[in-house]
Amino acid sequence: MYTAKGKADKNSLLTDHMPLVKRLAHQMKAKLPASVEVDDLMQAGMIGLLDAINRYEENHGAQFETYAVLRIRGAMLDELRSSDWMPRSTRQNMRKVESAMHELTQQLGRPPSESEVAKALKLSLSDYQEMLGDSGGHQLLYYEDFHDADGEGGSDSFLDRYAQDDEDPLKALLETDFRQAVIDAIDALPAREKMLMGLYYEEELNLKEIGAVMGVSESRVSQLHTQAVARMRAYLKELAWT
Repeated sequence: MYTAKGKADKNSLLTDHMPLVKRLAHQMKAKLPASVEVDDLMQAGMIGLLDAINRYEENHGAQFETYAVLRIRGAMLDELRSSDWMPRSTRQNMRKVESAMHELTQQLGRPPSESEVAKALKLSLSDYQEMLGDSGGHQLLYYEDFHDADGEGGSDSFLDRYAQDDEDPLKALLETDFRQAVIDAIDALPAREKMLMGLYYEEELNLKEIGAVMGVSESRVSQLHTQAVARMRAYLKELAWT
């Protein structure tokens, strides 16, 4: 994969990592509405892979695949945002969920139950779970998280402490303790959601397979995944505010 001068062979990197793009596209598709085409995600992912190849420098401290995964996923998310696949109202609902989780965790000293979050939002449990189902595809990171509510970087920015003064926030995340913060956020999840995240991201099972392991429906797995992501976002925001 290297030339005579010791530099990465871009063609080899592209060929060797095309299966990675396909795998990431199918992983993301599993959490998204039926209207999202996996081919569109793969096309966007290939653009992200090419960008990673062009930007990557062997001496920047991260393995290429680690860097490429961030670029590929980022390009796929950009494609989803440009298609406006998740309504603004859905993101607003999830911010309310995150806020309720944060406040309840502070009050209770533990992760709140679904019933407790639903009560805080003045929703029935079934309505809360329906909201989670409608929010499938909620992500741990959005571009907006690097900016405040007015679209400008500021002290309230979600990831200020992880990506300060850097033109490439994804690269900044690689070079900070953000990875450990995410690991800590997963460890702080309730046992059931922690197991789900392990099955999904480490074992790479799809939602249907996870449902079979956990003894619940695929739609229930989707709800729990969305809730777990909301808990993690609330946890990371708390770190950014302290």
